[in-house]
Amino acid sequence: MPKWCKLLLAIALLPVCVGAVSALWMVLRASGDADQIWVPALAGALCWIVVFLLLPKPMLVYVFGHELTHAIWTWLFGGRVKKFKASSKGGHVVVTRSNFLIALAPYFFPVYAIIVILLFLLGHRIWNWRHYIAWFHLFLGAAYAFHVTLTWHILKHDQSDITDQGYLFSGVVIFIGNMLVLLVGIPLLVERVGLFTAFGWWFECTGKFIHQLGRVI
Repeated sequence: MPKWCKLLLAIALLPVCVGAVSALWMVLRASGDADQIWVPALAGALCWIVVFLLLPKPMLVYVFGHELTHAIWTWLFGGRVKKFKASSKGGHVVVTRSNFLIALAPYFFPVYAIIVILLFLLGHRIWNWRHYIAWFHLFLGAAYAFHVTLTWHILKHDQSDITDQGYLFSGVVIFIGNMLVLLVGIPLLVERVGLFTAFGWWFECTGKFIHQLGRVI
C-alpha cells in the first residue's frame, strides 16, 4: 500500500481512535467494582513500574518478546520464519511474508501477558488453580505493565517498523490495536460487560464523534 494511501487511511481512522477511548472509559466505569481483580492486577502493575524505574531495563527479555511477536503474527498469516535473532542490543527476524500488522504487532500485542494467560489456563485445567486466581491477576498486571512501559521506552528511539509504515499510520494502528486488546481483555477478565456491549459502545461513540465533527465542519 503506498504511503499516501496509508496517510489517508490513518486520517479516516482518527474518529475510531476517539470512539475507542470513550468506549474504554465506559467499560472501566462499568467494571470498577471488580475489586478482586483490579486490586491484584494494579498491584502487579505497580510492582513492575517500580522495577522499571529503579533497575536496569531487561532489554533482552523485551527484544526476545518483540521478535517472537513478529514471528507469531507471521505464522498467523501463513508465513515462515527463516531466521530469528534477539539480544539486549537489538534483534531481527527474516520472514517469508510481511504486512503492516506483522510489522506493528509488537507494539500492541502484549505477548508476555498472553503467555501468562495461557500458562494459567493450562495449569488451571491440570491442577485446578482456582485458589491462585489472585496471583494470576498479579502476574497479568505486571506482564501488561511490562508491555506498556517497555513499548513506550523503545518508541523513544527510531524504529524501522514505524518509519517503514509511516508515523501517523503506525501511530493509529498501534493505538487502535492497544484499545482493541483492552476492549476485549477487560470484559473477558472482569465479566461485568459483554464483548458485544463493549464493541457496541465503540461503534456508538465513534458515530457520535463523527456526527459532532460533521456539525462543526
